[in-house]
Amino acid sequence: MKVDSSIAAVVTGGASGLGAATARALAAKGAKVAIFDLQEEKGKAVADEIGGVFCEVNVTSDESVDAGFAKAREAHGQERILVNCAGIGNAIKTASRSKEDGSIKHFPLDAFNWVIQINLVGTFRCIAKSAAGMLTLDPMDDGERGAIVNTASVAGEDGQIGQAAYSASKGGVIGMTLPIARDLMNEGIRVNTILPGIFNTPLMNAAPQAVKDALAASVPFPKRLGNPEEYAMLAMTMIECGYFNGEDVRLDGAIRMAPR
Repeated sequence: MKVDSSIAAVVTGGASGLGAATARALAAKGAKVAIFDLQEEKGKAVADEIGGVFCEVNVTSDESVDAGFAKAREAHGQERILVNCAGIGNAIKTASRSKEDGSIKHFPLDAFNWVIQINLVGTFRCIAKSAAGMLTLDPMDDGERGAIVNTASVAGEDGQIGQAAYSASKGGVIGMTLPIARDLMNEGIRVNTILPGIFNTPLMNAAPQAVKDALAASVPFPKRLGNPEEYAMLAMTMIECGYFNGEDVRLDGAIRMAPR
């Protein structure tokens, strides 16, 4: 797909990190970008910077997502590009014993479900609603109607201690990529997923420097954290290369995560 001023795009989680970098990369090619996020101040700042529109969206809510797409389409028209970057994580063992008093506890199911609802169900919700909108479009010269990029994680393949919920949610995103690409193949909509490794996002920026240095040292090459702009580069390739479809691609400096 050629990305230019005739193309509308939606980026979930676009207020910061991987999503913001992708929103900027799309806008640099001329695309009209709508940012879906709950971080209003940051989201509006990015939208103003790139000449886009901010939509306050909670991906766990049908009503909120519907309202976001309605606002984005009123401003820019039906999107041909969707990039899903909205997500959260937690670190809780499935069951554990307290070091202080030996008491036993298990992973709270509400906390497990919340990660699944945002990372997996929220991603699918946005895909389904965006794809339905793309079906109303006329195909372009190459027969394409749209392109969707999702964000999983290397944890979806080699999750660490405490990542049961996060790994399950990201593994689900990986697992649904090919079936969705097949669902949409006759409509000219491509679907791909990126599995980022350890990236220098706002969440990671909050970690102590010693922790970041240790994480960087664990990457085979290059021995550093990934940059959001590198994620955006791969997302743009998935969008622009018309033969890229149904793929799950690690972007991780060849890291394979250890148990902890």
